Amino acid sequence: MKRRLIDSTDIAVSSLGLGTVKFGRNQQVKYPTGFELPSDEEILALLDLAQEMGINFIDTAPAYGVSEERLGKLLGSRRDEWVIMSKAGEDFVDGASHFDFSPCAINESVERTLLRLQTDRVESLLLHSDGNDLDILDHSGAIEALQKLKEQGLIRSYGISTKTVAGGLRAIELGLDIVMVTYNPWHTDEEPVLDSALESGTSIFLKKALGSGWFGAKDSPEDPISEAFRFVFSHPATTSAIVGTINPKHLRENCEALSTIEKD
Repeated sequence: MKRRLIDSTDIAVSSLGLGTVKFGRNQQVKYPTGFELPSDEEILALLDLAQEMGINFIDTAPAYGVSEERLGKLLGSRRDEWVIMSKAGEDFVDGASHFDFSPCAINESVERTLLRLQTDRVESLLLHSDGNDLDILDHSGAIEALQKLKEQGLIRSYGISTKTVAGGLRAIELGLDIVMVTYNPWHTDEEPVLDSALESGTSIFLKKALGSGWFGAKDSPEDPISEAFRFVFSHPATTSAIVGTINPKHLRENCEALSTIEKD
């Protein structure tokens, strides 16, 4: 599996990142079917398979329930084998999301993340937007807080997981290392952000590259996974696509589909 550098760093991430929301949260999630949280043994087997298939990149967040805590316990001495990305600004408590992008909240969130992950740094930290991208970027003080955390070595790169085109473009203007956007064959509204990132060198991480399992509903192609990967990686700004799964069969199929495309 190909690896690409995160902007302004020497950190290389695999084309696919393993999303871990399903490791720690099954409430208020937008997937086609419900699911039970996996056991520790199932998570360890999935991590082993991910490594076997060439994945070195894990995506987690405080909003993903107990995902960070479980990863911290299960990675143990293998932590340095992984590039870890987490987030700040959103917490999921008592079945609801709570947002705070003040510098104090960002600092406290990163401190908790490091304790939960049992590590001294994360390779990437994104703001977990509530949709008010421009206000977060321009008025919350969160970006300044992230810059200081990067200078302290607690995070190696930083950015924002956006929900608007304007937010993605503004993040690039501000010189953030990373912008995470929704992009797939059925949602192309944020393509201008990828175009701008290509010019600036900003790293682009994709969420919902497979449409969160919906695959464009009735208009789905015969092989939607390959179709989606071929589409999103045809844009040269794409650094990595985060795909969450707790199904080993799906993980292997995703990696094999991408491998075929990367060989073309």
